[in-house]
Parts: sequence; structure tokens; C-alpha cells
Amino acid sequence: MGCGFPIVNISSAIFDCSAPDLNSCPDESLPEFAFIGRSNVGKSSLLNMLAGEQGLARVSPTPGFTKLINLFTMNKSWRLVDLPGYGFTQGARKDRARFNQSVSDYLKNRPNLCLVFALIESGLTPQAIDLKFVEWLVRHAVPFVLVFTKTDKVPAAKAQANIAAFRDRISVWFEKPPAVFTCSAATQQGRQELLGVIDGEMAAIDTAPIQAQAPAESLPSPSLQDRIRENRRRRPDLNRPW
Repeated sequence: MGCGFPIVNISSAIFDCSAPDLNSCPDESLPEFAFIGRSNVGKSSLLNMLAGEQGLARVSPTPGFTKLINLFTMNKSWRLVDLPGYGFTQGARKDRARFNQSVSDYLKNRPNLCLVFALIESGLTPQAIDLKFVEWLVRHAVPFVLVFTKTDKVPAAKAQANIAAFRDRISVWFEKPPAVFTCSAATQQGRQELLGVIDGEMAAIDTAPIQAQAPAESLPSPSLQDRIRENRRRRPDLNRPW
């Protein structure tokens, strides 16, 4: 479990856009941190808790309410990305296919995507849909951490048992498993740790050009995308398949 991170202050949160697909997303000038989970996992409440703004992401009692890729610029330096839940089943089949494809395209092809926060409900035993999604992230080498939500709604012992069972189910896919965090939007438990992860990633990106720079001073500085790719290669603590 994560611990000991400094509290990261969110001084501004600005809505950028709701994009129906990858091509509609804003420019790639800022690092992005994406949040995704099964429908009704508590993603919108978590995002509002992280940002300190209750109206940042709309909370709906209807599972699968988020249908677009919603992007917010935080502190004028990075983007928080609210991705649609992968368990959404309402609507026409062709709409579901297009919706799933847009998420897939974003996760596989967005060059400035730094890290995915994969949300899992702590009160449930390992669900096939969550396991399948994590396997998909591993197969496509998408860097991610696991975040178990709604810890206030389940006894601690049960939550820990469910988390241990989930980690056991996915352990064969990794040489070193992904980091695991727990959170509760109701109690704000986990806010410090999750924002600390983002702060750590941003700091690593900032130092990447210094460590990766070639001796020849005439060479251009690496782009943000190159720095993020270099940062991914240098960080063994993120998920690595087998």
C-alpha cells in the first residue's frame, strides 16, 4: 500500500473538453493521468475527491453515465482524464462497440499518457470483467496502478481479503506486480497517496531530459512524449508483463 507521500495541492481544475474519440482529444502538450473502472465503481466521486471540487465529474446513480473521454487541466501542468467505464451495457450494440474502441485507442495510442489508475471495488471478490481489463492493460504494455475503491462501505478484513484474492489472480502476469492503493471518496482516505503518485510521475518526467540527454549540446531537447517514454522505461516499479 502507498504511504508517506506529501500532500499535493490542487490549485486549479479547468475542464478542457469531452472527446468522443482519440482524434478529438486536445493537443499532447501536457502529461495525462487516466482513471477508469467498471461502471458504478465510484470513479466520479473519487475524481471529485482528488480535485477537491464536488462538481468536477458528474456523479450519477445510473451506471455507465460517462460515455465520453472527459479531460481536465490540473494546476495548468497536467491533465486528469475521466474515461468511460468498461462495464457499460446500455444503448445500441454499434454504439457500445464505438465507445469501447475510443477507450482502447486512447489507452494504446495517446503518447502523453503517463499512467492509468485502474479502479476496482474493494467490496467485491475478483470479477471477471476487472481481471480481463487488467490483462488487457498488461498485454498492451499500458502502465497502471490498482486502486480499490469504496473502502468505507465494507469491513476492513473483507476488503483486504478481496484485494489479496485479486492480487493472487493476476500475480502470474508480472515479474513485479503493480502498486496497489485503497481509497474512499466519503472519508477522503487515499487522496494523499494517489496525488503523491501523480506528483512522483511528474517529477520523474522533469528529470528525464537531464538523465537521457546526449553529450552533444547541439542535439534538441527531448519532446514531452519522448520524456514520458523514457520515464516508463526507467521505472521498474510499474507493471511489466512476465
